[in-house]
Amino acid sequence: MSKRNTQLRRHTISNLVNELGEVSVEELSSRFETSEVTIRKDLASLEKNGQLLRRYGGAIALPKEVVNDEMHDKVSIRKRELAESAAKLIRDHNRIVVDSGSTTAALIEQLNGKQGLVVMTNSLNVANTLNELENEPTLLMTGGTWDAHSESFQGKVAETVLRSYDFDQMFVGADGVDLDRGTTTFNELVGLSKVMADVSREVIVMIESDKIGRKIPNLELSWDAIDVLVTNKDVQPDLKQQIEQHGIKVICA
Repeated sequence: MSKRNTQLRRHTISNLVNELGEVSVEELSSRFETSEVTIRKDLASLEKNGQLLRRYGGAIALPKEVVNDEMHDKVSIRKRELAESAAKLIRDHNRIVVDSGSTTAALIEQLNGKQGLVVMTNSLNVANTLNELENEPTLLMTGGTWDAHSESFQGKVAETVLRSYDFDQMFVGADGVDLDRGTTTFNELVGLSKVMADVSREVIVMIESDKIGRKIPNLELSWDAIDVLVTNKDVQPDLKQQIEQHGIKVICA
């Protein structure tokens, strides 16, 4: 099933739910001549985007008084631009590790056209989004100790699991970029991100341009651990140049 057909089917399902008020998985599976597993993934994706509410065996339309953008966190246009550019770096059958965060989570929705991926993550949000993809990758979880602040698994168990693998690419976000030191974060738990970088052949940072130059005490990844930085096209030229001087390839989305 092509990405275009998937988008068309989901658009039609959304219209049907709004028109009928309620639909069942069985009815949709018969109508679109596809499996109930695929329909459930469609409904999960539509619910995440604020277009309907799932119920046992199907879905119902959103109550009229509910405002969609108050119910669901939307991926900003800027983050989607980063995700689209970062996804172009991923080849079929790559083994990738994705750190937790809203920016890296946006990457997952761009992976539908990729075949045979193996994806490890410490984020339940990333894992759940992966499970909604039409071409569902092989999913690996780090396990470890749950950290409510970062909404991810952290700690020694997660680090040990990671060190038993190797990856083609790592994708990580950041709260800021210190032009002298590297990426920075408000989160004091940076050990797992460093291990992810250690076991990956290529490290790709995804960060919005307005965070570049922001200095935060906690250094996450030093420049010598980073290969590529993906940011928005409105990044200031002098800041881009300073990053490139560290041997980093900068991609402007």
